[in-house]
Amino acid sequence: MTLRKGLLIFILLSFSVSAVVLATSVDRGTWITILSADKRLLLLALAFVLAAWTCDAARFCALARSAGEHIGFRLGMVLTWLHYFGCAVTPMQSGGGPFQVYVLYKRNVPIGKGIAITLTRTLLTILILGIIVPAAVIIEPDLLRGRLFLKGIFSYVIIFIAISWVLVVLSIARPALIKKWGAILTIWLKRFGIVRPEVVLRIVKRINLEVDNYNLNFQMFFSCGLKNFIAAVLLSVLHLLCLFSVLPCLIASVGLPFEFLQALLAQAVFMFLLYFVPTPGASGVAEGGGAALFGLLVPWNMAGVMAIAWRFFTEYLAIAMGVFVAVKLLGWGVTNDIYAHEKDEPAPIPPEELTCEAGGKIPEAHDD
Repeated sequence: MTLRKGLLIFILLSFSVSAVVLATSVDRGTWITILSADKRLLLLALAFVLAAWTCDAARFCALARSAGEHIGFRLGMVLTWLHYFGCAVTPMQSGGGPFQVYVLYKRNVPIGKGIAITLTRTLLTILILGIIVPAAVIIEPDLLRGRLFLKGIFSYVIIFIAISWVLVVLSIARPALIKKWGAILTIWLKRFGIVRPEVVLRIVKRINLEVDNYNLNFQMFFSCGLKNFIAAVLLSVLHLLCLFSVLPCLIASVGLPFEFLQALLAQAVFMFLLYFVPTPGASGVAEGGGAALFGLLVPWNMAGVMAIAWRFFTEYLAIAMGVFVAVKLLGWGVTNDIYAHEKDEPAPIPPEELTCEAGGKIPEAHDD
């Protein structure tokens, strides 16, 4: 899939599903309610979005410091917008990293550290949501009750979470075992014709590099960079809290009652599900699934509007900024080249790069 195709699919799916959602939910009462919306609360929702971007940018800066690098806040904001843009044009929202690593590299941050910083930024959000989501379903079981579509996606994600946590623990405690399993799985996939024989060694090498980078990454963050890493965790929580405050503002702006905790938990569940949707930027599923879930919080004739407005504030604005930054800062040609090569092998973090601000050196990781 090319960059243009990914962006086109995102736009088409988002607008098509949004049109269907609005056509099946909006009535005369919807327009009356929208026209009477409190503009001050809409501005407050925008303020929360700006605060979320600020927290995300500051998180990049903190993670860079924990890895012994220094990036300015302005660059952190650029990286935040590029992340949204990259996620919008790739399945599973996985494409933000290559753009961020390229920009960091151009700012003299080694590639290995750039990968560690961008990967950890995403993992922090996923791990925090992975803790909140099970609690949300226990506290608010009505979030999924009677919603077969969301239940199906949620079941898929729960299985994914369980497998991921097992792999995370083993990758830290027994990295050699993960490498062995990765090689065995790749060979089996080759036997079933899923993986071509000529790419088997490349995939195995990719798995080994990822495991090594992951371990070295944790050594950096939990040694000399611990204080800054803790700051990044706190900023991740604030970032999500700001994003989750957008929907309550939107609901309050049209004079509808709501429970803040219920709205927060509903967004946490839904945002987590969107990380694992195979369409570019979770397009289509985000608009349709949002209407289905937010129908629990507001009347159905307002659910579609709320879902699209929520998506506009929390995603579309940042994606638009990301497109502007990508074209202005990198140029469309360079941006397309980065996208085309995003599946190239990642560079491991060389031992000489693993130095703390104080000058200490992180010991190399060795398999048991």
